[in-house]
Amino acid sequence: MYPARLLLDAPGCALITRGMIAELGHFALILAFVTACLQMIVPLVGAQKRWPGWMAFAEPAANLQFMLTLVAFAALTYAFVTSDFSLQLVVLNSHSAKPMLYKVTGVWGNHEGSMLLWVLIVTLFGAMAQWFGGNLPPTMRARILAVQGSIGAAFFAFILFTSNPFIRMQVPPFDGQDLNPLLQDPGLAFHPPFLYLGYVGLSMSFSFAVAALIEGRVDAAWGRWVRPWTLAAWMFLTVGIGLGSWWAYYELGWGGFWFWDPVENASFMPWLIAAALLHSAIVVEKRESLKSWTVLLAIIAFGFSLVGAFITRSGIITSVHAFATDPERGVFLLLILGVFVGGALTLYAARAGVMEAKGVFGLVSRESALVFNNILLGVSAFVVFIGTIWPLVSEMFFDRKLSVGAPFFNQAFTPFMVVLGLILPIGAMLPWKRARLGRTVRGLWPAAVLALAVGALIWAIQTERSALGPLGLMLGTWLVAGAVTDLMSRTGRGGNRLGRLARLPRADWGKAVAHGGLGVTMAGIAGLLAWEVEDIRVVQTGESFDVAGFTLTLQAVERVPGPNYVSTMGIVELSKNGERISNLTPEKRVYPVAGQPTTEAAIDNGFLRDVYVVIGDPQEGGGWAMRTYYKPLANWIWGGAILMALGGALSLSDRRYRVAAGARKAPMQGVPAE
Repeated sequence: MYPARLLLDAPGCALITRGMIAELGHFALILAFVTACLQMIVPLVGAQKRWPGWMAFAEPAANLQFMLTLVAFAALTYAFVTSDFSLQLVVLNSHSAKPMLYKVTGVWGNHEGSMLLWVLIVTLFGAMAQWFGGNLPPTMRARILAVQGSIGAAFFAFILFTSNPFIRMQVPPFDGQDLNPLLQDPGLAFHPPFLYLGYVGLSMSFSFAVAALIEGRVDAAWGRWVRPWTLAAWMFLTVGIGLGSWWAYYELGWGGFWFWDPVENASFMPWLIAAALLHSAIVVEKRESLKSWTVLLAIIAFGFSLVGAFITRSGIITSVHAFATDPERGVFLLLILGVFVGGALTLYAARAGVMEAKGVFGLVSRESALVFNNILLGVSAFVVFIGTIWPLVSEMFFDRKLSVGAPFFNQAFTPFMVVLGLILPIGAMLPWKRARLGRTVRGLWPAAVLALAVGALIWAIQTERSALGPLGLMLGTWLVAGAVTDLMSRTGRGGNRLGRLARLPRADWGKAVAHGGLGVTMAGIAGLLAWEVEDIRVVQTGESFDVAGFTLTLQAVERVPGPNYVSTMGIVELSKNGERISNLTPEKRVYPVAGQPTTEAAIDNGFLRDVYVVIGDPQEGGGWAMRTYYKPLANWIWGGAILMALGGALSLSDRRYRVAAGARKAPMQGVPAE
């Protein structure tokens, strides 16, 4: 017998300990699945029978489900951090020489780990509904948690039966195969968690909608309850999409911020529907109108999230964003999509009677403006959906391979966004129920004059260019100035307006900041597309060339070793009018383990422009291939996204959203489910 200390010091002890932790994570995942199944059934029966004990079961079950999933996720993270190559997933997606940040992010940089992150967030939202849902009626809370539990159960089954992250290797290799080099980037490290918080956050809106249909109660209080969850999901989606766009801009080396890739569209469609849901829920809360439409949007929004999971994991498309190419997994996800969305729509049809609108409003009113807003957002999402799936439909039913690219989306989608931008400031200032359009428009004339002045100024400055830039800047100015006008209109007349402005509810500030952020993003997109300059050439070491008024000099090209890659790094001096601005270091990296190259663009960022440099391969006649872009207003795109997310956070911090005050109101008349 060896002393205990010697056993602990034995070389195989660490492997045994890591193996035990992995098995603990697997066991916790199985227990979480069982808990989710119980949470799906017991509270529903309790709510139907009015049994308090059975309804209360949902609360500890939601907490336990989250804690068990957290244990499983922590165990998988530990396996990646410690390079436990007894796990197949770690072998396929990690390497001992990889930087620690990417060892951690490698947990969700693959199909199995990303699904575990997905289900962790499902259980987190379920637990949060229990933590912050104390003001909900007991039957409603029990049903919401039961529906959320059913979503968790479906994805636990998907993970355990088709995508188990804890599969072991019979003979662990000495080292792993490394993570996809494109994913070894800070932007991609944080992009998936935020995106999943948005995707999965919409499951709460879905759970509220289905629970309300089961209970037979869709009223003003329900509208108030569902809005914070939808707002949080939309906010996280905004950040996630912004991070993904930023990553594509600087990492892929082509200088674009949006490619209309099917996976990009899969995240954009829920964002559009969530924005429509946010605005329609306001009408439900304030006027008890648009009930059926709002419930339908809640179902469709989560449905599009499931469509996104299906697209990225079914193998029906090939994309840098896609995780898996296994048709069996795609069929399982398609089954989940059919059961949840199909079942919810069936229940929606059966419960149509409980969603009768009560509020009456005129043709010119804030309600009508919000309806128009919803139509534009809904049709925009439909256009993106058709463009995304049409190549698949064409190949399946007509045996023709088609490609739907940016020209279609730009021409079909852009007009709806332009109209939305034009009406948004007016609709935000219209009174409820009945309004006079002339009075509202008169209040916005300074914003309109400013927008026209900006458009005219840009038109006068530019020569022989398209109208896209001036019109985009004019529309962006209109949105920002309209948001400011809306805020100021809430301060009344007389002195101390700034003091009253500071005391406005955070929700008012949030709305203005989000609308202004949309204007900034629109202006940035228009400016970049209208005035971008591209230069592609072969450059000798020491040679200088001019692009858009800037002078670039390739001073040297060096071979630089990285932690798990070898880099060909160019040193480029950027100057203007003889004054040096900065040194740029574009790279071409090769990852020996993965055997893949990546492009690392060098960007000199500015408030009004970016200078973007990419170095390519050496040429036979000497010199290096270089691409240079002058990108005006590029950072406005992501600055606007940050403002939109900040607006969502400001609104979410308003006490009226954090506290479900509507729960204290007397229940509205409805058809009971019992």
